[in-house]
Amino acid sequence: MTTAITVPALPESVADATLINWTKKPGDPVRAGENLVDLETDKVVLELPAPVSGILKQILAQDGTTVTSGDTIAYIEEGEIADAPAAAAPAAAASAPAAAKAAAPADDKALSPAARKIAAENSVAAGDVAGSGKGGRITKADIRQHLAGGSRRHEERVPMTRLRKRIAERLLDAQHNAAMLTTFNEVNMAAVMKLRKKHQDAFVAKNGTKLGFMSFFVKAAVAALKKYPAVNASIDGDDIIYHNYCDIGIAVSSPRGLVVPILRNAEHMGFADIEQQIIDYAGKAKDGSLTIEEMTGGTFTITNGGTFGSMMSTPIINPPQSGILGMHNIVERPIAENGQVVIAPMMYIALSYDHRIIDGREAVGFLVEIKQHIEDPTRLVLGL
Repeated sequence: MTTAITVPALPESVADATLINWTKKPGDPVRAGENLVDLETDKVVLELPAPVSGILKQILAQDGTTVTSGDTIAYIEEGEIADAPAAAAPAAAASAPAAAKAAAPADDKALSPAARKIAAENSVAAGDVAGSGKGGRITKADIRQHLAGGSRRHEERVPMTRLRKRIAERLLDAQHNAAMLTTFNEVNMAAVMKLRKKHQDAFVAKNGTKLGFMSFFVKAAVAALKKYPAVNASIDGDDIIYHNYCDIGIAVSSPRGLVVPILRNAEHMGFADIEQQIIDYAGKAKDGSLTIEEMTGGTFTITNGGTFGSMMSTPIINPPQSGILGMHNIVERPIAENGQVVIAPMMYIALSYDHRIIDGREAVGFLVEIKQHIEDPTRLVLGL
């Protein structure tokens, strides 16, 4: 019996998807639930598992094809799949070029289709190449770099991924359609660092996760958003929408680019809840398993360029949001304190905002509120 493989129903906000990586080729055995191909949308990469076991009979849509819900992209001939036999010992002549060429197909699962072709043409065994793709998969670029010995000058033109194109579109949209301005302040991190050091072991013992800086800034942002609701608002046509909840996006780096999963109702989350949710999101971002629902919406965003060593930046707002808080690197430097020069761990913070609905007074006041809560973190615990 032949079973058609069709594109599943895509989320409401997604019109189509692009096939980016078939993990099987015609004639390969597949098991029910095993991933057949990755579907890239504007926001996430979705895996399409095989509905039945059998042999992949035919592929109708190749890598790079744009597809929509319901499109038939392959056929599987149903049947039982026997376990693969143990690999035979390599022959003594395995060092010969012909043997090397024959060895490449044994590692087919680690190769993208384009990489497999180049590897076969150049007698490259997959085991000799370090893969930079998802799950260690070897890409065409990896094979070319291996052939070049990592030392020759070369160029490669590759199309932007859908996610990268979507990021570019949204950033340009923010710059073209918002009256964006950035204001800065600085924060003495000594109190938070002292608090973390004092209670870190007990916090880990109770919650199973470390107490980081981000939870303090999320809690401080919630307090500041309540005091300055315009920073938590958005524009819809000629209307301003004020949100009575704080869905805070946390910018997370992933192999495919920057993604922004959302902490829903952050105003009701405790420090441990925030830290654990961020850890979960970071793991999902790394392995590409974030869902569209986890990245949809948001009323305000926090981004931490300090993890990469950034000293100062002007973050771009995430439409239709009206504000984004930028955290930066913590650097010990001299400051004046009670008439004395002292060395303190200082961080620059930045708020980029849409000047159409947020006045300078509100923007500056928002950052001052953040500063006060971070420099006196007991305010966060007491709700002051």
